[in-house]
Amino acid sequence: MVCKRKGAGVPACTPCKQPPSLPPSSSPTSEGTPTEAGGDAVRAGGTAPSPAQQQRECGDADCQEPPENPCDCHRDPPPETPDINQLPPSILLKIFSNLSLDERCLSASLVCKYWRDLCLDFQFWKQLDLSSRQQVWNLILENTLAYSTNIFISLQKSFSFIMSDTGVCVLAFKCPGLLRYTSLQVVNSFLTTSIIAVASHCPLLQKVHVGNQDKLTDEGLKQLGSKCRELKDIHFGQCYKISDEGMIVIAKGCLKLQRIYMQENKLVTDQSVKAFAEHCPELQYVGFMGCSVTSKGVIHLTKLRNLSSLDLRHITELDNETVMEIVKRCKNLSSLNLCLNWIINDRCVEVIAKEGQNLKELYLVSCKITDYALIAIGRYSMTIETVDVGWCKEITDQGATLIAQSSKSLRYLGLMRCDKVNEVTVEQLVQQYPHITFSTVLQDCKRTLERAYQMGWTPNMSAASS
Repeated sequence: MVCKRKGAGVPACTPCKQPPSLPPSSSPTSEGTPTEAGGDAVRAGGTAPSPAQQQRECGDADCQEPPENPCDCHRDPPPETPDINQLPPSILLKIFSNLSLDERCLSASLVCKYWRDLCLDFQFWKQLDLSSRQQVWNLILENTLAYSTNIFISLQKSFSFIMSDTGVCVLAFKCPGLLRYTSLQVVNSFLTTSIIAVASHCPLLQKVHVGNQDKLTDEGLKQLGSKCRELKDIHFGQCYKISDEGMIVIAKGCLKLQRIYMQENKLVTDQSVKAFAEHCPELQYVGFMGCSVTSKGVIHLTKLRNLSSLDLRHITELDNETVMEIVKRCKNLSSLNLCLNWIINDRCVEVIAKEGQNLKELYLVSCKITDYALIAIGRYSMTIETVDVGWCKEITDQGATLIAQSSKSLRYLGLMRCDKVNEVTVEQLVQQYPHITFSTVLQDCKRTLERAYQMGWTPNMSAASS
């Protein structure tokens, strides 16, 4: 790819056409005759034209008749070759917006200075997605941030071990307008100093997702809670050193929180749940999977009138009464995940089906339920579309059949490893109720093959036969 300079592509003026050469003269003076000032060269091997011929060939205004062979130089030059740089900058920016980060930085920006300036336009540096990078060195990040101080608004990050606290601190200093920060796949690299730097320099931060960070402590959370008042979405999964001390500071300082998700944080207890329920009335999504939370803390969530999605997977001391009370009071609840809670029984599911006026998703994997729970859902719920009862050993053909027959809203039924459900029965249900997706090992394999065929895949029969 080459950027054409101005005027490039205009052909040079072609030589003037000359009349046929006269017969060669024997006079020695005919060879090497010099040209006249402003005139044409004497034809090689010929004699100078006569005055009459000169008059016919001249272009003076005194000539009474047009020349027989007008000079090609007097014609208009051919049109210039189309040049992409003649397009308005707005059009070029639109074209460049379809390029990837690598294509803009490593290809287009190297064509010419004009393209380099276009590739540095602020609209291309509002959001930087480095999640696909295997390695990001601190120096590379620092040079990248030098392009656009104070205009970054989003960053998705998944750096390897090469990314250190220094790089994160540079990021925070260069991007005071940062809104979102995600780091879910980095182990042992995101230290407390990094989150403190982000909290100190990025007061507009709205989203922080951090996972697999065993060195993140409560000191970092305290800085987020005290300085990032615009936080709306936090996710701390498998950060084993954070506790109620840091979480309570976030709950009291970030009153605009809408989403909070914790996973396997064993030092997070009922105190944190209570703090979020009391201080963050805008919460819509709450999850405490595998935390040291009990029904005494979960019951406080009934205060959240805007709660729409609740994830209570693997809460060891969760009782049925607490779940039923939440469903009764939280009228906007649309998704409820109770997987891996062996205590949840048929009676609880029946109340959920009756009281969940807006409930659309109900996940009951590995719960203590029988066919009665499925029959109750089909009989009482007019809104539930997704039901997953995988690994519930007491579910049989009867429950699967009756919920499919009676439910008007059901669109998905998960039956993975429900060993008492016969695959022949499921195949019949698939034919009778095509609007419902039934999930079993065999049915999922069939759908996978169908999608592969639709995308053009064909089995290699020669390899199979050999």
